[in-house]
Amino acid sequence: MNTALLAAEDLSLFGRDPWWLVALKAVFCFAFLMVTVLISIVMERKVVAWMQRRIGPNRHGPWGMLQSLADGVKLMLKEDVVVKRADKVVYVLAPILAAIPAFMAIAVIPFGPAGNEVSIFGTRTTMQLTDLPVAMLYILAIGSLGVYGFVLGGWSSGSTYPLLGGIRSAAQVISYEIAMGVSFASVFLYAGSMSTSAIVDAQGDRWFAVLLPVSFLIYMVTMVGESSRAPFDMPESEGDLVGGFNTEYSSIKFAMFMLAEYVHMVTVSMIAVTLFLGGWRAPYPVSAFWEGANHGWWPMLWFVGKVVAFIFFFVWLRGTLPRVRYDQLMKLGWKVLIPVSVVWLMLVATVRALRNENVQFQSIVLYVAGAVLAVLLLSFVADAFRGRKARTAGEEPAEGAGGGFDPMAGGYPVPPLPGQTLPPVPRRRPRGERELMVSGATETASDGKETDGVY
Repeated sequence: MNTALLAAEDLSLFGRDPWWLVALKAVFCFAFLMVTVLISIVMERKVVAWMQRRIGPNRHGPWGMLQSLADGVKLMLKEDVVVKRADKVVYVLAPILAAIPAFMAIAVIPFGPAGNEVSIFGTRTTMQLTDLPVAMLYILAIGSLGVYGFVLGGWSSGSTYPLLGGIRSAAQVISYEIAMGVSFASVFLYAGSMSTSAIVDAQGDRWFAVLLPVSFLIYMVTMVGESSRAPFDMPESEGDLVGGFNTEYSSIKFAMFMLAEYVHMVTVSMIAVTLFLGGWRAPYPVSAFWEGANHGWWPMLWFVGKVVAFIFFFVWLRGTLPRVRYDQLMKLGWKVLIPVSVVWLMLVATVRALRNENVQFQSIVLYVAGAVLAVLLLSFVADAFRGRKARTAGEEPAEGAGGGFDPMAGGYPVPPLPGQTLPPVPRRRPRGERELMVSGATETASDGKETDGVY
């Protein structure tokens, strides 16, 4: 572990700022999220309109850039309706519980290098509010608290559809946060720390998106599911839940739910940049030819540029992919992402252990390739035996029509199980025969006889 990483791990550069500078940094973090949310909403409407070949917002401000600000003012001035059957205390507190945790994660996100302090009103300070030895665990804990606002908002509304939306939100967070945490563990193994500043320092030679591509792809999927964005926006599915957990909300409380969603989108984008894309570090072509790219105020520019790229990725997904079914969402989380992330973590831990034992890289590649081939061979053998068993079961004599399968068992239509077949469907009468029956003919034309003058 290099000296820069050790210097970042002791966190001695944090906690020395005067109170007014800490307050100024906190205000900056809040303002940064709010401005980014306003820009994200306009960018989303503009980009989706461009993708769908239509005109986006173009009335408020130059090129419609103040449309999201006008929407916020409009929501604050609308009538604040509280439904009659709502639990009023929880109903009012739910949007607050959803919005506050979304703002808290930015406290440990580094906008610049910890060892390169900048001057703010003559005081040298780091471009980060604070840092913790377990900063990533803090982010995971804060992210999981935000779902309480959605669940309580759906439950307290006293309506069926909001309740279903809140339950979906909780199930979705549980399903995808497991795979997200496991993908983080691979980063911790390579960085040797859970501190955000130390993780960025560990990417000085190569970004973790290159070293840990599977973890990066898993996080890309889980961050969309975690923030309930399309195509995983099942808690707000207007096709079957009207509007989800926020159906019974209006005015400023509805705006706070929307604010929490967009702030969460910005937060997971900043986490992705910090963990996998080098954080505040300049991209390769710039950093290779310009020594001062990672000094002064320039790191903030690279960081913001990467965050905006991730926000565009969210918008691109929303304008491209249709919403998935809920069973597909749960199957992807539990049957695909979690097993893949666990296997990948075991592989990364094995590689790191072998590297710590000074095993040559070529030998590690051979070991890993041998393990992968063994798994593929076992899978092939298992599939072969499974197919043979299925063929044997299919050759057995069937009992009755359809192999003993009753498609209307208990009066309800059920699909056939593997190895069962549906009973033959009676042949439908030809079109000419149906027309003769409708016209009152006594015999069909297929019999070759004269029927009311029709052969």
